[in-house]
Amino acid sequence: MPAEPLFTPIALVAIDDSRNIRRRYEIHVSLDLFGVYVVDTRWGRIGGHTQKKRHSFADENGARRHVAATLSRRSSATRRIGTAYRRVAVSPLG
Repeated sequence: MPAEPLFTPIALVAIDDSRNIRRRYEIHVSLDLFGVYVVDTRWGRIGGHTQKKRHSFADENGARRHVAATLSRRSSATRRIGTAYRRVAVSPLG
């Protein structure tokens, strides 16, 4: 399976209305002016306050590993929070 393009934004949601779970998680990768890979993540309750974190990487492989580790953690949501994340259309990071 070919690798997903690194600069494609990723948006995930975990929704279970019966348990009042409504979470969103976004990952955006970009290059800054100095050629450093920047991975921005946002997460929180849908419709509520979100948290943000930014990581910088000198090379593409470091950024890819970070994105893969983040997605791996999201894939364990069923075990941790009782509902799985699914991909959705991406909204602009703001």
